[in-house]
Amino acid sequence: MDALLQFFFITFMAIFVVVNPLSGLFTFMSMTSGYPHKAKIMYSKKSILLAMSVALFFAIAGSLVLKLFSIDIDALRVAGGIILITVGLNMMKSKIHPSGESSGLAESTDKDFWVFPVAIPLLCGPGTISTVIIRTGGIEFVEVLLVLTAIISVYAVAFIMFRSSETIEKHISFTGMLVITRLLGLLLTAIAVGMIMAGLNSYFISLLSAFLGKPMF
Repeated sequence: MDALLQFFFITFMAIFVVVNPLSGLFTFMSMTSGYPHKAKIMYSKKSILLAMSVALFFAIAGSLVLKLFSIDIDALRVAGGIILITVGLNMMKSKIHPSGESSGLAESTDKDFWVFPVAIPLLCGPGTISTVIIRTGGIEFVEVLLVLTAIISVYAVAFIMFRSSETIEKHISFTGMLVITRLLGLLLTAIAVGMIMAGLNSYFISLLSAFLGKPMF
């Protein structure tokens, strides 16, 4: 039981950090500035549901996608880790303007802004997709259920944050948001390094086993 709880906690934290609801929240606040409260709730529901659906799809069907394209799980760990390092470094270097607009993201007047860029790629981008596929690779059915529960839990927290965007904007300074984002970026980079090392370690063991002519473990 303790092992399952630890697995759930690590999975939840990994997905939460890579999803980084704060990043999507900043953009959401800037793009819904001046919108009535009901409209903000509606768009927050749409963006969260879309992002969560995509993440759940890849968590469930990710292994089939890997088999279809003949991609090894360890190769995905290395590639996903590289992507996450890039995301983490960008988070640590990010700048947040007092207007609530994230740097590098222009405001959109399109009513489909909840699809792009809020839901995809901010709330469910390559890093999130790689993470959920890796977490569901080669595990038992119970652990897969825990991964799905972790995904739903992360997006439930994200929805609460989006729903409370007006309150958050009033009570948390942009300096505080910037500090939190950079700390999450540091944590995400550390997780990414661990993913890369796990993938390379598996490759190293396979090569060493082939060289010695017998399995190492």
